[in-house]
Amino acid sequence: MQRVMRRIEPSLPPSRLLVERRFPLEMNVTLPEIRELYDSGKAGRWNPYRDIDWAALDAAQYDAPVRQAARRVWSRRLWVEATGLTETPALLMRFCMETNREIDSKFYLTVRNTEEAWHVECFDRLAEAFGGRIAAPADPAYQAAFNRNLHRRVMDAGQHLDSYVASFAAFEDGLELELARTWRGHASNPTVLAVLDRVIADKERHAAFGWHYLAARAPRWTAKDRATIAVELIEHVRNTELKGYHCPWLAPEHAAAEAEADAIAADAGLGAAPRAAEEETLANYTANVRERLAELGIVLPMFESNRMRTF
Repeated sequence: MQRVMRRIEPSLPPSRLLVERRFPLEMNVTLPEIRELYDSGKAGRWNPYRDIDWAALDAAQYDAPVRQAARRVWSRRLWVEATGLTETPALLMRFCMETNREIDSKFYLTVRNTEEAWHVECFDRLAEAFGGRIAAPADPAYQAAFNRNLHRRVMDAGQHLDSYVASFAAFEDGLELELARTWRGHASNPTVLAVLDRVIADKERHAAFGWHYLAARAPRWTAKDRATIAVELIEHVRNTELKGYHCPWLAPEHAAAEAEADAIAADAGLGAAPRAAEEETLANYTANVRERLAELGIVLPMFESNRMRTF
């Protein structure tokens, strides 16, 4: 009888639960910049089916290898964007459960989750048009880069909320914005351009939320708070970005198929960018972040990788 080996997923440590303290219930505007993001998000509502000309995509005009590459590119974008469908509600719950957190952020996050759902719809439709959504990375080892359990992490009472915002709302959302701008700069297909234009407009708000929130909170940080934020940011870059989460060429041992697909789709103008362009974006963005964090009293070191220059 053939023996079937069952893969055992690593166990996660138990989460420490927050205790709800609803009162006093504060509804006044205290972060006007973030309340404005909420208002502009409502005003800028769009519909993936009404506002995108899907017929202009014309996937049949591309050769089979290009369609297959685009299928893989947009499937991977879908894996990334789908993270928000669980992470944003968990972040909203954390803001709602923690005492004395501002109402403006709670309102804003309701809009952010809707925008992420629209992005998921668009990325899924693009993947389907090029041959069908791919359910998982070609190499199972690459899956670990996407299974980050952020919803559990942010709901853990031991998680420092401001450092979470710094890593995932400021740094990560800002990087996604700059990468989307880079992809748009190398795109030519009208439907892909229309999708990226709307994604960029939304992600401008997503990144602005993180940075506005850090700026508002910084005056009350202690030296310990700043050290905690720095440690979590460093961990994010080393354990997420350098593992190929956004740029698969950073993890060729696990993401070779995804990196190759990006290169082919970039040449075809289908919403990817050459490796050199993404490397420039990552390096320049991290340098800008380092300067912004220094203004808040947080020191971000240089990062080294054998996949790209020190940044």
